Amino acid sequence: MKLIDHTRQSLLDYLTTQCAAIVPDGREAAFRAAADAHLDEALERMHVCINACAPWRPDQFNVLQSSQHCILLYFLSNSIYVRSGDTAAATRLFLMNKAFNGIDLFYEIAMPPIFYIGHSVGIVLAKATYGNRLVLYQNSTIGRHKDRIPVIGEGVVVYPNSAIIGRCDVGDGAVISQGTSVLDAGVPPNRLAFTGADGRLAFRPAPGAILEEYFRA
Repeated sequence: MKLIDHTRQSLLDYLTTQCAAIVPDGREAAFRAAADAHLDEALERMHVCINACAPWRPDQFNVLQSSQHCILLYFLSNSIYVRSGDTAAATRLFLMNKAFNGIDLFYEIAMPPIFYIGHSVGIVLAKATYGNRLVLYQNSTIGRHKDRIPVIGEGVVVYPNSAIIGRCDVGDGAVISQGTSVLDAGVPPNRLAFTGADGRLAFRPAPGAILEEYFRA
């Protein structure tokens, strides 16, 4: 994968400098070592994601593309945590993502291999089951309530200012329309969920071929 305006070394320098700016505790050398050890895996995960996402140029990573930067910080934090158990470096990347991209995405959360973020600001993702080819937009929340955890199917689109909270089973191909809250409720596959005139959750068929806007076949 081509790194736009960067080499691997300069990208590592860039991330370390970002870390030092957000968490200025003088421990950037330890962060750099952890990032260096797991950067190749994170970039390979990024490569898979970029090549699947239709809005992005295949085989090219641009750290100044904020959604790509956001996803890389998550992939790197998660790879570090899963492979080494290092929570110090993973936490710094989590904090960097909050500071730079306005997203709350903890390194322990198992995101799918392929997901697309339209705008990251205000997104909060808690522990849940996330299906592949997930689409997320700004101010969307997916969260647990006590022991009730959402299960999100494959090819789900979550539009801005919406929430999926608690024991929710969101079927494959479902679409959560803007401003809709799904609270301890199910969404059938290939249905668009919206708030009806009576304020209750309502459904209609999801738009056809909507995922073609976001993902390559």
